[in-house]
Amino acid sequence: MPQVIDSGVAYLTLKAAQKLYSKSPAALQPEEFERVQNMARHQHKLEALVLLAPEARDAMVPPSTLEIALQEIRGRYQSEDEFAGDLTRNGLDEKTFRIALERELKVEAIMEKIGSQAAKITDMDVELYYQYHTDQFRRPETRSARHILITINEMIFENTRPEANKRISAIAKRLAKEPQRFEEQALKHSECPTALDGGKLGDIPPGKLFTELDKTLFSMKAGEVSGVLESELGFHILC
Repeated sequence: MPQVIDSGVAYLTLKAAQKLYSKSPAALQPEEFERVQNMARHQHKLEALVLLAPEARDAMVPPSTLEIALQEIRGRYQSEDEFAGDLTRNGLDEKTFRIALERELKVEAIMEKIGSQAAKITDMDVELYYQYHTDQFRRPETRSARHILITINEMIFENTRPEANKRISAIAKRLAKEPQRFEEQALKHSECPTALDGGKLGDIPPGKLFTELDKTLFSMKAGEVSGVLESELGFHILC
């Protein structure tokens, strides 16, 4: 079985294996291991983008918070030896595990910080908005859609515009021949959290997606796969 090298990816692989299969990575079947490692790599890339956000500048994890989280995880094991052994089997030690855990907690703190900046809405605001915009509460036409996203980030080589375009074009070429592989390709390659569900976006009403994607989605026929589309996030393929 292939070994995970990056400690951050190793940590996320361990976490995904436990969440999806209730097993350690070493106990997974080859196809299960490939799935959780792909998920871990994608999650690691998304975390890297979050850590580059302006809100990350002053974000920090208090030592006490880190210790509580570490002790909670330790408590899942019957002994320290069992905990240490599990780390070793998955390419980690306590130091690298602590670093990866702190990174995850920092990303969570950044996301909470971003969420806290949203305007507070009162019940009166909701009631007034409803009274003056009742037409918006009528059920519009929707389309069931999936997508694959390759982000553009000039700070990461494989996500620079030329490399991202090369990667999405290769995926589009495969799907042009075998559109039935869309979910598989989304799981393996998409850098959106929806990759965990085969790129599923759910039932999308008009105006919810970026303009470029919205226009294409509502002009597509059932079962059709789009060409490469671009938004401010990066390159997309819709199905």
